[in-house]
Amino acid sequence: MDDSSKSARPLPAVARYLLLVFAVVCVALGVIGIFIPGLPTTVFILMAGWAAARSSPRFHRWLENHRLFGQMLRDWRRHGAVSRRSKVAATVMMAACAVILFLTSTRMWLAETITAVMALVLMWLWLRPEPPGN
Repeated sequence: MDDSSKSARPLPAVARYLLLVFAVVCVALGVIGIFIPGLPTTVFILMAGWAAARSSPRFHRWLENHRLFGQMLRDWRRHGAVSRRSKVAATVMMAACAVILFLTSTRMWLAETITAVMALVLMWLWLRPEPPGN
């Protein structure tokens, strides 16, 4: 059996349901991330698009045609790209979150760990190409 026949088989219903729940949770976290510093909207929306594509064609179409998230998902699907605007917004929000953490945390190791994770996410994000024409 070759790889193409493996990927052509539909997922079991339970797996599709769990992926759909994961997609919805990622969209919710992405929307919350618009307002909460440190929560990376772009990454959550990309994960939601991945999960929706494997679980619900209807939800995936809705996401790809969404006014705020659609272009981001189409750029990712076509080019593996993230817009500079999204990268800058993620950087500013995560930097703000890091400052808040260091100013308010009673456990410095926790602020340092969370900031290190955010830095890794930002490194990954900035290594992604930008869409053509941006």
